[in-house]
Amino acid sequence: MGWESGRRTLGSIVRRMDAASALADLLEISSQIEAAVLLAGDGSLVASTLAPEADTGRLAQAGREVLEAAEARLGGGRAITQVEVSLREGSLFVVREAGRTIVGRSRPKPSSQLVLYDLKACLRAAEPPTPKRERWRSPSAPSTGCGRLR
Repeated sequence: MGWESGRRTLGSIVRRMDAASALADLLEISSQIEAAVLLAGDGSLVASTLAPEADTGRLAQAGREVLEAAEARLGGGRAITQVEVSLREGSLFVVREAGRTIVGRSRPKPSSQLVLYDLKACLRAAEPPTPKRERWRSPSAPSTGCGRLR
């Protein structure tokens, strides 16, 4: 928690981690998700819960195609951020945020909002931390040794 302009702001409750760990945590906390893949902004694979490469590729490709089809039909020039496709065998969820995409496959009749929430939380947890901005200091300013200017 912190203070900003006299207002109290909440910090993130999502712990950042590498993509593979975030996906492993996703499967552990969400009993409805059977498999998931995380894709970079260019569509390349970042991490997967599936062992065989062919299964990973099929799930990633299905997610890309569903997102592209939804944008072509429903986007109207706007980016689609989440899609659910329900089938008798289970559902496919695709969530895009901050240029990255997570694709999840679930059991039949999942609690859609909960699955979407879990996928978004995973995507945020796998997000690389943003570097802190360095405070600008004039090259002619004397150094005090403790980072403060006098």
